[in-house]
Amino acid sequence: MSLIDATCHLSSLLAMSRPTPIVFVVDDDVSVRESLELLIRNQGWRPELFESAQSFLAYERSPLPSCLVLDVNLPDLNGLDLQRQIAGTSSLLPIVFVTGYGDIPMSVRAMKAGAAEFLTKPFDDEAMIRAIESALAKSRIALEKDAAKDVLRERFSSLSKREREVMALVVKGLMNKQVGGELDISEITVKAHRGRVMQKMQATTFVQLVNMAAELGIATRPTD
Repeated sequence: MSLIDATCHLSSLLAMSRPTPIVFVVDDDVSVRESLELLIRNQGWRPELFESAQSFLAYERSPLPSCLVLDVNLPDLNGLDLQRQIAGTSSLLPIVFVTGYGDIPMSVRAMKAGAAEFLTKPFDDEAMIRAIESALAKSRIALEKDAAKDVLRERFSSLSKREREVMALVVKGLMNKQVGGELDISEITVKAHRGRVMQKMQATTFVQLVNMAAELGIATRPTD
């Protein structure tokens, strides 16, 4: 097998291992849903179509790269209200708003609340494709960060109660002697716990441990 053939084969394997991104569409206009379904499929993405916000909310989503193409004016729950309801997952599910009745205040509200894009009907296909591509890229980054945080949480859960106490004080900038005084243990014991913390958290430097603690929401003191 030539180098070019091997490279193409590897690229094919990598492409097969990547999950197909999902583009959710919530619009009560069947013609819009059908046109978007065709557009989405032609780009190699997977469309999931809903005619109402409530039917979308009832759908159990998987942690895959995805975005939401959302009509502002819906019969049950309007798009801006739906955006508020799923605000906690907005980084994992960026929203591309579409509307036939859009105005500047409405778009400003949507963008301030974290919308990825705001398009008016009839929208240009290329503009929609670019908006979805951008939204899916944001979703991938958010999922990667979320997965990395899960790894940190798993490592942190492997620490003993005492090791967590030592870590919490160390990342605040306390010296080993000060940590020992706070916990009423010897400096040698602190060093032993600190070493195990570094090992279990897989931190190679103190700065790396501080950054991990910050990601986990453990109060830290900036290092020089």
